[in-house]
Amino acid sequence: MVKLTDDYVGKQRDFSLADIEVPKYSQEEVSMETDKTPLWVHFGGGNLFRCFHAVIAQELLNKEIMKSGVIVAETYDDQVIEEIYHAYNNRILSVTMNADGSLQKKLVASVAHSVYFNDANPTGWQYLTRVFENPSLQFATFSITEKGYSLRDSSGNLTQLAIDDITDGPSHPKTNMGAVAHLLYARYLENQAPIAMVSTDNFSENGAKLENAILTIVNGWVENGFVESGFLDYLKDTNKVTFPWSMIDRITPNPAETVAEKLRKIGFEDSRIVHTAKHTNIAPFGNTEETHYLVIEDSFPNGRPDLEKAGVILTDRDTVNDADQMKVTACLNPLHTALAIFGNLLGYKSIWQEVENPDLLDLIKNLGYKESLPVVKDPKIINPKLFIDQLIEKRLPNRNIPDTPQRIATDTSQKLKIRYGVTIQHYLNNPAFDVTDLEFIPFVIAGWCRYLMGIDDQGQKFELSSDPMLTELTPKVADIKLSAPVDVHEHLKTILSNKEIFGFDLYQIGLGEKVEEYFKELINGKQAVAKTIKRIVAD
Repeated sequence: MVKLTDDYVGKQRDFSLADIEVPKYSQEEVSMETDKTPLWVHFGGGNLFRCFHAVIAQELLNKEIMKSGVIVAETYDDQVIEEIYHAYNNRILSVTMNADGSLQKKLVASVAHSVYFNDANPTGWQYLTRVFENPSLQFATFSITEKGYSLRDSSGNLTQLAIDDITDGPSHPKTNMGAVAHLLYARYLENQAPIAMVSTDNFSENGAKLENAILTIVNGWVENGFVESGFLDYLKDTNKVTFPWSMIDRITPNPAETVAEKLRKIGFEDSRIVHTAKHTNIAPFGNTEETHYLVIEDSFPNGRPDLEKAGVILTDRDTVNDADQMKVTACLNPLHTALAIFGNLLGYKSIWQEVENPDLLDLIKNLGYKESLPVVKDPKIINPKLFIDQLIEKRLPNRNIPDTPQRIATDTSQKLKIRYGVTIQHYLNNPAFDVTDLEFIPFVIAGWCRYLMGIDDQGQKFELSSDPMLTELTPKVADIKLSAPVDVHEHLKTILSNKEIFGFDLYQIGLGEKVEEYFKELINGKQAVAKTIKRIVAD
């Protein structure tokens, strides 16, 4: 039996017998080097980081391109730090699940330190502030999900927490963006050293959203006299601070009990999945798919390690944006979200089972090939048509990936503007296309409105995935009954006209009524969802 905390040098044979690849460096030496010359901070210690960013860092450490490790700053869930990072000496077992059923296992030790970065934890707060004051720090990356950047509510107004951060100053901010602005201010006061702030979250123009959020907070601090205008100049000087854009792609489901059982059978002890009080699902291991991409704008004013040697694509902003738009707004995420919505309504518990349903498979094919692909720009570094081919033929059908529509449906209200709104905008901008010809995007939006009812296609209640707008949106459809007469427009009009959700008033661009008609069909009794999908793909 082997454990994550075992001496991977002294017990190398035991790890080899378990077919677990171990690091080629000393974790202790990496930790000491990180104390002296921190290089890389990552915000968000979840499953994507553990199976992707941490593995990139491991490859760079193995090749002696980096000597210091990653400092993880978890901003949301203190249990993740205590029960996963600290409990296992900041180590991770990365498990790549190949389509043939085999598992590729790596013990990853590239995390040098991990802290819960929150004003409620003075130790972590002070530690990370000191790290940001160190001029050796070259860049920070983020995987805190879309809502982690949010400072505004569904009406576009600043949230109360954002207002509090702006009016209280940089000492003890409560939002993620206020806390990061505090760190940058500490760096500015100490030495004004350069740094790159790299969002690697899964949405379009992520660097711009990070930059705008930070500047929103700091502009408020300047106006209220908490900080000098020179700090704002520092943040806007691209020789000092940059906010590179990125495109990231790697399906990383919550750790699965099926994977845990396979690990136990090969003699790996640390397989307990933790379900925290804040509803984080995490384990000493992380399971992920084989296919992956990370494309980053090459704008690092304080230098960077040779990230290309670990498979990262470095390029210009336009190419990053084209690759990101291809993936997030056209060739993957819209298809994933459609499967999430209808998977919940049809009672599916895994994505691979969904794509075995020929009607659902035809639905996402139409969504990808017919409606998205014609308006997406080819980024050249990744072929869009081949990307969808790979997704539909290899990635989604992989039975070894324990991904669920319930996970993907999380925070859908925060995703629709990007995953469908951008393609809608392309149709509006291009005179060769007519936005009212769209069928599958309006149908998915109608499906989401049907999903908000929390009633499946058999008329049974199901639990909606976490979403910050549920309390606002679900009452609008709560009294709708299957097969019962209802004024659909009266119920949906405030949802479909909400520009914060879709980027448009759907009625103003000619799609609102089409969504309503599809919704009427979807509530026409039990099994109406399955029947409507079959009809629309046949048509």
